[in-house]
Amino acid sequence: MIDLRLLREDPDRVRASQRARGEDVALVDALLSADERRRSSGVRFDELRAEQKSLGKLIGRATGDEKAELLKRAEQLKADVKAADAERDAADTETQELLLKLSNLVHPDVPVGGEEDFVTLETHGTVRDFAAEGFEPKDHLELGQLLGAIDVERGAKVSGSRFYFLTGVGALLELALVNAAMAQATAAGFTPMLTPALVRPQSMAGTGFLGQAAQDVYHLDKDDLYLVGTSEVALAAYHMDEILEADKLPLRYAGFSPCFRREAGSHGKDTRGIFRVHQFDKVEMFSYVTPEESQEEHRRLLEWEKQWLTSLELPFRVIDVASGDLGSSAARKYDCEAWIPTQGKYRELTSTSDCTEFQSRRLQIRVREDKKVRPLATLNGTLCAVPRTIVAILENHQQPDGSVRVPEVLRPYLGGREILEPVAR
Repeated sequence: MIDLRLLREDPDRVRASQRARGEDVALVDALLSADERRRSSGVRFDELRAEQKSLGKLIGRATGDEKAELLKRAEQLKADVKAADAERDAADTETQELLLKLSNLVHPDVPVGGEEDFVTLETHGTVRDFAAEGFEPKDHLELGQLLGAIDVERGAKVSGSRFYFLTGVGALLELALVNAAMAQATAAGFTPMLTPALVRPQSMAGTGFLGQAAQDVYHLDKDDLYLVGTSEVALAAYHMDEILEADKLPLRYAGFSPCFRREAGSHGKDTRGIFRVHQFDKVEMFSYVTPEESQEEHRRLLEWEKQWLTSLELPFRVIDVASGDLGSSAARKYDCEAWIPTQGKYRELTSTSDCTEFQSRRLQIRVREDKKVRPLATLNGTLCAVPRTIVAILENHQQPDGSVRVPEVLRPYLGGREILEPVAR
């Protein structure tokens, strides 16, 4: 959530942010009104309580008619205090509910617009000219079937659409990717973490995933637990309700977990293969830093993502995501999109978001510095979303006979294999 003081002091900035996101601007005025009622009813309650305490002392010394009048006033005060207390609680509840609906403030340098209004910042690598090489590229599913690596038919039989099995070298390729990604993250100073896939409602809400993203979340009603769509949720909530010492920052974690997404808004999109699925594994970077360090940390996370995709020898571009395509927690987000030959376009493989103080305020995570306690900043960055990375590797490194060249960085984790060969049928 945002700082209420900032809302009071500069409501136009908050309105502009909501407008840039394409979200409800009226929410700002409703929140200002609720906050004013909360504060005024709190003052009224304090005044009445102070009068009630003073009256109690007078009653103890009074006699006769004077005491009777004071007792009558005390009864009225009791009712007034109760009413003021109820009014204060109601206004506070409304304020908190509205505050939780308000998205993070968009960074002023973020391009304004919708999904297609991003700005391309960099392009890396060379897109292969398959026509010049003399063959038509196969898509990842055809390659995966040739290699005995992907089985979507049995995935659908067992679990339904958008589920799959990784088999043989497909399973080994996932393990190689995870181990290589964790090795890079560990070398960069991240603490490896295996995180829970089920979290409590306060963890999910605290990271902002029960707002605009709620339609994509799986909820276990009987247990009131949520399946995470990213280990960001568990990593953000890891220090929930804690005060961290400034000299311990930055804290950097690399989490590995299964991820679950309904993909409710993607009907008919990417239905072939394993590009958009309901369950997948992912290595996620997560950082806790002081607010002053968040923008620089954001650039560092992006550099680690670029390092990873470069090591996989993939052509990719970096985009500055437009305001209307940001998640509610993100003030700014960079995506790295790899070239997918059979689609003829770049598709998102990694993303990194600067969430500033938004999540830490909701999760009550603070930093102590010079005897002062204040919210800190949180950031996240995908290092390896496994299925999409497999898609990019298979399509970009394929050979005319359906074999796939293994990027050098993965070879030590695949028993030295340089080529993934088609299996005999």
